Amino acid sequence: MTTDFTSTSHTAFSHPGHPPATTTEHRGIRYLHLGTKWVQGAMRLDKPDAIELEYVQMMMMWMLFKTQPKRIVQLGLGSAALTKFSYRRFPDATVTAIELNPNVIAICGAQFALPPNDKRLDVREMNALDFVLDPANHGTVDALQVDLYDEDARGPVLDTPEFYQACFDCLAADGIMCTNVFGDFPNYDKNLQAMELVFDAVVWVPEMEDENIVVLAFKQSPSLDFSDLYERAASIKKQFNLPAKNWVNGLKQWMQDQQ
Repeated sequence: MTTDFTSTSHTAFSHPGHPPATTTEHRGIRYLHLGTKWVQGAMRLDKPDAIELEYVQMMMMWMLFKTQPKRIVQLGLGSAALTKFSYRRFPDATVTAIELNPNVIAICGAQFALPPNDKRLDVREMNALDFVLDPANHGTVDALQVDLYDEDARGPVLDTPEFYQACFDCLAADGIMCTNVFGDFPNYDKNLQAMELVFDAVVWVPEMEDENIVVLAFKQSPSLDFSDLYERAASIKKQFNLPAKNWVNGLKQWMQDQQ
């Protein structure tokens, strides 16, 4: 997603050696950029803990299958929308966010209402590959959200079968990975094939207007009972105000497309 509207711009966070983190604002929404027009995240100023962008909301699709996660991990902080939402709305879970760019961490704390680390929240400046390869993290994650893009946003910066194997290793026995695939069209097949080599089941929601595809990858193949999923979606809408019925519709469309 790019911005081409008239907007206000704020001072860049520009630690040497990393892309600068900047913001623009338009109609009550603050957008995160990494020195380009590409949008890396967004926050509605009067609802700082809500998830603003549709594809980021869809990164919570794992909620259709898991109701009481103990550990939620984000690889890629973005504007901290997923991190804040998980931290606020799942008080019994620990939340870990891995971000390589210190400018992103700094701007999220200063301008995107990211709370400081505490016993439940752990935002770390480190390489996502190092995190998933660390045996200490293996088997510990219930919900893993992967959204790893550089300033050019041409495709995920980590997309090999080896990376996805390490993500698989981090999941608990019934853990779920949810990832955003965006960029040049060859990236779609490359990433989906890499995931299918590793995970027991891989499903995705058909492409949206902004060309993001959100993928669910399961360590253990789930039972897709759509009556149960629609019931769960109604509960998610009521409790969390997320458009979960649309997610189930998308999964149903995916199944029909596979036949």
